[in-house]
Amino acid sequence: MIETTKTRVFLVEDYDLLRDGLRVALERDGQFEVVGDAADGITALHKIETLRPDVVIMDIGLPQLDGISATRELKQRCPEIKVIMLTSHDNDPEIFGAFAAGAAGYCLKDVAAQKLSLAIKSVAGGAVWIDPRIAGTVLSCLAMRGSESKAVVAEPPGERLELSPREMDVLRLMTEGLGNKEIADRLIISVSTVRTHVDHILEKLSVSGRTQAAVKALKLKLV
Repeated sequence: MIETTKTRVFLVEDYDLLRDGLRVALERDGQFEVVGDAADGITALHKIETLRPDVVIMDIGLPQLDGISATRELKQRCPEIKVIMLTSHDNDPEIFGAFAAGAAGYCLKDVAAQKLSLAIKSVAGGAVWIDPRIAGTVLSCLAMRGSESKAVVAEPPGERLELSPREMDVLRLMTEGLGNKEIADRLIISVSTVRTHVDHILEKLSVSGRTQAAVKALKLKLV
């Protein structure tokens, strides 16, 4: 039997009971290995640099160094490590601050274990994950910003985003948090073909990453 490589996860949460509960739930899942944990942002940075996990689950309200600041610093030191915010904060500044800092996912703390598992696998595969319950908040905030500054939101006169039907299929699945392998399986195409479509989507949307592509797709109501 071939043993599947487990996703290595690091937990950053100052509430001991929740941190221990997350560890038990993830290890029980069988797809993850919790390689370490920390109760504050500064300790987390030191440990993560040494352990080099695949994914960090990060709370926002941390002592010494808050989760958004810790994420920003972590992405500068270890850009390959993916960060998922797991927090009770569902207001605009924290959501957009987290993604601006480099987070690849944002989940509320009462997320179901199955959804958290999917979020971890998605971001580990290079996708972005936004808790469906805050998608409306993201859209509302973007719409409000758009009404305040149309020059930022509107496409240049006469310019249209010419996405092919297949690129639209890939974009929709990207905004659902699926990684390249999952998209390939869903659309019955190769992973290399998915990568090509993703590259074209990023170029046509004039963004540099999947997170920005997902947010812009929501903003322009492409999905």
